[in-house]
Amino acid sequence: MIETFPNPNPARDYVIEHIASEFTSVCPKTGHPDFATIVVRYVADRACLELKSLKLYYQDYRNRGIFYEAVTNKILDDLVAACQPRWMEIETQWTGRGGIRSVIKARHG
Repeated sequence: MIETFPNPNPARDYVIEHIASEFTSVCPKTGHPDFATIVVRYVADRACLELKSLKLYYQDYRNRGIFYEAVTNKILDDLVAACQPRWMEIETQWTGRGGIRSVIKARHG
């Protein structure tokens, strides 16, 4: 469950950015661990994301087999549902595998 708290300044548009550099999930094809940095950028409306619950939400992915693109879009959907922002972007930056690094971005609003 992703918790929120009231936006202390809902009349102003300001960008909030949270960076989590220790995200892990599992590749559903190989079973190997995937490592990423997750960047959440958003303009809050009435609610802001509470960070402890966000950290616990990320930890739920540790043993989940899911592709990069699906992770990115699922996080966006879940965070939008939790706080109903005016605008949000999720950027996932995946560590290299076989000489290829991936960056996935998904936006709302």
